[in-house]
Amino acid sequence: ADQNVQQRFSDAVSAANRGQSLSSPPLMNEQFQPLNPQQMTLYSPYSPRQIGSSPLQFPQGMLNAPQSSHLPGQHVHPSPQSVPQPEFDGANVGSPVGYGHRHPPTSPIQPQPQWMSSAHSRGTINTSASQERIMTPQSPSSESRYGLDPKLLPSAVKVTEEDEAEWGGKVFVSEHFSRLPPLATTPCLVEDKGNASPLAIRCTTYCVPCEGQTMLLSRLPLGALVTPLARHSPDENPIPSCEAADVVGCCWCGASMCPAMSWQDCGQRFHCPFCGKVSQVPRRLFQPTGGVEGTRVDKDRRPELSLGSYEILHSEKHEPAALLLAVDVSPAALRGGHVEFVTQQIHTLLSSLKQDADVRVGLMTYDNRVHLYDLSPDLSRPHMMVVTETEDLQLPVREGLLVSLRDCAESLDSVLQLLPEFGADGDDSDDVPLELPVRAGLAVLQGLKCPGKLLIFHSAALIETGNTNSSSGFFGTSKPKSIFQPSEEAVSLAKDCVSQGCGVHLFILSQQDVGGAWPGHIPYLTGGALYTYSYLQGDLDRERFGADLEQVVATDTSYKAELRIFVSKDLRVSGCYGLFVPGPSPAHVTMATLDRRTTLAVELTHTRALDETRGAAIQVVLSYSSQTGEKRSRVHTLTLRSSRHLQDTFRNYQAQTLLTFYCKKMYCSASERPLQELREELQTEVTEALACYRKHGCSSSASAGQLVLPQFLRALPVYINSLRKSEVLLPGLRSSVHQRLQQRCQVLSLDTCSTVRHFYPLLLPLTPPVERSNPQKPEGALRCSAASLEPSGLYLIHAPLTLLLWVGSQVPACTLGELFNTSCFSSLPSGEMKLPALENSLSIGVRSLLSTLNSQVPFARKLLVVKQGDTCEEALQRHLVEDKSPNGGASYADFLYHLHINSVRLLQ
Repeated sequence: ADQNVQQRFSDAVSAANRGQSLSSPPLMNEQFQPLNPQQMTLYSPYSPRQIGSSPLQFPQGMLNAPQSSHLPGQHVHPSPQSVPQPEFDGANVGSPVGYGHRHPPTSPIQPQPQWMSSAHSRGTINTSASQERIMTPQSPSSESRYGLDPKLLPSAVKVTEEDEAEWGGKVFVSEHFSRLPPLATTPCLVEDKGNASPLAIRCTTYCVPCEGQTMLLSRLPLGALVTPLARHSPDENPIPSCEAADVVGCCWCGASMCPAMSWQDCGQRFHCPFCGKVSQVPRRLFQPTGGVEGTRVDKDRRPELSLGSYEILHSEKHEPAALLLAVDVSPAALRGGHVEFVTQQIHTLLSSLKQDADVRVGLMTYDNRVHLYDLSPDLSRPHMMVVTETEDLQLPVREGLLVSLRDCAESLDSVLQLLPEFGADGDDSDDVPLELPVRAGLAVLQGLKCPGKLLIFHSAALIETGNTNSSSGFFGTSKPKSIFQPSEEAVSLAKDCVSQGCGVHLFILSQQDVGGAWPGHIPYLTGGALYTYSYLQGDLDRERFGADLEQVVATDTSYKAELRIFVSKDLRVSGCYGLFVPGPSPAHVTMATLDRRTTLAVELTHTRALDETRGAAIQVVLSYSSQTGEKRSRVHTLTLRSSRHLQDTFRNYQAQTLLTFYCKKMYCSASERPLQELREELQTEVTEALACYRKHGCSSSASAGQLVLPQFLRALPVYINSLRKSEVLLPGLRSSVHQRLQQRCQVLSLDTCSTVRHFYPLLLPLTPPVERSNPQKPEGALRCSAASLEPSGLYLIHAPLTLLLWVGSQVPACTLGELFNTSCFSSLPSGEMKLPALENSLSIGVRSLLSTLNSQVPFARKLLVVKQGDTCEEALQRHLVEDKSPNGGASYADFLYHLHINSVRLLQ
């Protein structure tokens, strides 16, 4: 019987591909004929290679199903036979995925680990049970229109849990030709033994193909995620530092000394792997080599010779960074009460900074003019200077414009008390361009020759430069993205800020949705951010403003950052993606400011074949000025194995790294290319990669109906589908231009762990087990699907930009009382709220969990409470990424179906 089923699969594949060409269209508005799940059975043949599981088989005829309504001439229809289950191809059979099984095979014929399903997948699908778990009639369903059981598909939650179980409480040793590291979402200690920590450099693959053609054949990108100032655990050794005069570098390409350099002539010369040339060692720095490997005898005493990360201290000093505050005192701001509130918050902030009294602080106000304040301690009282000519801005720069907080605290307080008393008799129609405070603040910093943070508190209406409020039609076309792209004036001003090291943080206190007036380009291009508030009407908005302001000032920041990327001479840097003003070379990036979360994606390309014995090397050198004006350079070096076998490369990819790389690349490309083209490119690349792996990397025994995935890419389909249907790439009817531009820049500023959490949020059950367990580690996470939600439960969704609490309609009254201080579900309000501080274990545990989660994200968030059946439940549905999305994005099961049938068709 098994052979007959397999034969029918083969016949179906052949019939589906006669005379048909492959295409990978977007999964939008598709009109497919669904299968009847009740007629489908699970195909479960016995195989000695299985680990108590059955291979995932796709239904008979599914491979000749139509791919999209956009494809004319394909009218074959699926017929139900069986439900897909995964296959494990026998590598590491009988043992769990572990530390000792991550070494690549040495020959192309060794089997590769692939994804497998549970052994309990035999039987028929119970559709009635699935329907009972749907939250409301309007909720999206994870049920596949092709009869696939979503519970049998690869689980991103399970992959994360397996990795945490493997690495929890252990130390990852990062050494030469490093093994595959723990996932970015797994907290793990790292010991530097000659290779940079994965927190600083995380590669898409840890085994680089020797040949460029082999890399192209895999269809997956070769690159790295770089977080130069990544914060390490307090339990790890701090990054050591050394004097610049004691460190030698390559005299040809400028690369810094690292363990990847090899010594010649008993230590008198060294070979640089980044340019392939030999440099002479200065006489005063010479030390002989010894041992079989020819290493220097002082290797263990010098961090640049033994560690993957170290820092160089330069003798030159720069001016310390300043904090410059610009407050909008236009009539609209004064009448709205914003000026009084902002000055109170600034006063509170400066009071907390008095312990760091050496920081230099400046204040200016503006409407359609600029008001500067001389806070010099030599003056009996502060002096205000008014600049009326704003077209050709010429400021009377004085030392008193930036004064140490110790010397100007009283003067600054007196000015802040007077600002709300400014007259509000002006006309609200007077334009208050946002560029004015940026140019004025930049002129102050330039005049005093220092970098710094410029905090702008803006209340006046934004000047509209476009005529559309909805992004749905505009962003779905191929016309020039005049709104999505920053204007030439904004780019020019951002470049000036970068040259000076001026990071702009913009607080918009009266949020509006005006089509072309999005003000975030300059802040994000300078390493700052945009913060928006709805007129600060509620206490929650005011609390969030205070938290944002405190975090901006407290964040440890580097200024005038210059990032140089060196790679092996047989590779080159072909692209760099992130929030910065692009320069002439992707291997050389300049930024105004940089913090510990700033992550860039670097794309690499072969120029010639790599030497398999030497492998590949990547070095990132960040030169910057610290808060106190010290000139430093942080060096990270990573060495990778290389192989002539393609399956070695596949085995050393990680889905989370690929998701972050694709996100940064696609979001950066969104301003230049049509969004539909980007979505199709994502689907096509993953489809061709799976086809390549099926052909070159897995066992030949896999039939056309079996889904085969590399072991560490099991979660890639669900991640890529979530990226494809994100609001940035697939706008919904309710998506505004401002919301999508803001989300794009916020996500681009995230590190790898936060990016993964954005596209696959943490769904935690908050039922009474929370009160009996550790609130910082509640019950295990659930799959992001409506099927995971029970009407009798409470569930928390945690993502970097969202904190959402879903309340089921059947939650016991006692639980509602303990958490919300109400005993009736109908009286519980939906929307933004702050949980009451109640003295019971459930309330204390949940509030402690929320505090812990909030400390892990870079943005202050408000808790959104969503009741089952409420109209605001769409906010929850957008985060249930395994289901069909409100904006029309395909469900995970349907997307995986398309990946499989298209990858099989490629091989016919």
